[in-house]
Amino acid sequence: MEKEYIRMHHDRHHQHQAQEEKEKKQCSSTLVKHIKAPAPLVWSLVRRFDEPQKYKPFVSRCTVQPQGQGDLAVGSLRQVNVKSGLPATTSTERLEQLDDHQRILGVTIVGGDHRLNNYSSLITVHPEVIEGRPGTMVIESFVVDVPDGNTVDETCYFVEALIRCNLSSLATVSERMAVQDCDDLVNQ
Repeated sequence: MEKEYIRMHHDRHHQHQAQEEKEKKQCSSTLVKHIKAPAPLVWSLVRRFDEPQKYKPFVSRCTVQPQGQGDLAVGSLRQVNVKSGLPATTSTERLEQLDDHQRILGVTIVGGDHRLNNYSSLITVHPEVIEGRPGTMVIESFVVDVPDGNTVDETCYFVEALIRCNLSSLATVSERMAVQDCDDLVNQ
């Protein structure tokens, strides 16, 4: 089922990767996480371009420069401060896609003090049933330039490790919220 979702839905949004990789030394990958929480709840965290620190453990602070009338929209920029321990302190990122109907979030990194040049990621959120209950399959793909002095494998390994950590944290936070929502319903 994962492969079918990736092939039908996710690859369609990241079709440019194969062409770009031929032109530059880049790496790309797709990761999947199954979360025991309903898709609307998971999406409510993922879609918050202005608050990635809600589930991304390496983000200490985020300030947003909205596009237009103060609402988040394609083109909005965020300045992310990264916690110590990573080879970066800041990242400037642009919102490329935000689709609440299809639950798609696309982000590119446009600046900062790190080595993730031409980084672009896409996250999609899909409802599924896990152990008879509403669950979520989250798919995240990325493409990034390979920095000088690094191999494709080293670059992919590093970025995949960061994404796995973020997705693990997303699962923990979402599942905790789902249990809290359930407790609130029982105690009403």
